[in-house]
Amino acid sequence: MQLFVNDLTVMDFSYLCPKRGMVGESWIVDVVLDGDLNEESMVQDFGKVKKNLKRLIDDYVDHKLLVPAEHANAMIRHDDDGDQVEVQFCCDDARQIMLYCPSDAYAFIYSDEVNMASVGEYLREVIATHLPDNVDDIALHLRTEVITTPYYHYTHGLKKHDGNCQRIAHGHRSRIDIFVDGEASQASQAYWAERWADIYIATQEDAIAYPDRKITGTVDNPEDYLCFAYEANQGYFEIMLPAANCEVIDTDSTVECLAQFLLTEQQQRYPGKANRVVAYEGVGKGAMVTG
Repeated sequence: MQLFVNDLTVMDFSYLCPKRGMVGESWIVDVVLDGDLNEESMVQDFGKVKKNLKRLIDDYVDHKLLVPAEHANAMIRHDDDGDQVEVQFCCDDARQIMLYCPSDAYAFIYSDEVNMASVGEYLREVIATHLPDNVDDIALHLRTEVITTPYYHYTHGLKKHDGNCQRIAHGHRSRIDIFVDGEASQASQAYWAERWADIYIATQEDAIAYPDRKITGTVDNPEDYLCFAYEANQGYFEIMLPAANCEVIDTDSTVECLAQFLLTEQQQRYPGKANRVVAYEGVGKGAMVTG
């Protein structure tokens, strides 16, 4: 007997890619449980499936940076006297991305590539150890939201958040709806999809100087890189990445602040026009602002 749950949850995370760099993602999770009926004449209660499996996915992938641990250009160093982990990653075009964060900020995927197959296998192995005796196997189907209009991938961290959003490198795959004088503006949506393609959105007050970093890795041209760091409830977070892949703003990078940033930029691009921004944070949630 098979029990299925579609749209179990959405995983919002980022991952390191040798071609694209740091990529923000949002994947929808469907699951199928294969097993015998229990004493309640069920494979498992739907409520328990949703609660328990979502908790495991949240614990192991959601709001983390996924690192392809077996990639030739990935270096992982654990502090001897603490919980901090440094990750150094070199892209195919020689761009460097480095982080120094608590271990919970990462998920180490033992593959040379982070993709739906490797992440699905990682999760299946994790979940399999927590299944009841009557369940023989689990299959996960990972998929992206179908978006027919322009969208972007972004990564950020929210140091003031009291949950896992404080992790400095987690992200989202997000659509963007922009209206100018009441009409959907395909040109504006395409502009932002290009400007924020695989972007890291940082807060100016979190910037630190290159010599002040705790990351031990170095780059040949520090002037081409930006460093950001902050202390949050879960510990100390630090990141260094190419300036060309960053959008630095004066506020926090909550979706509400991003919507306002987009609106302000739109008002400069279309002065005298009525602008409306609907900014998404992953799937099915976001913020709207008009001006």
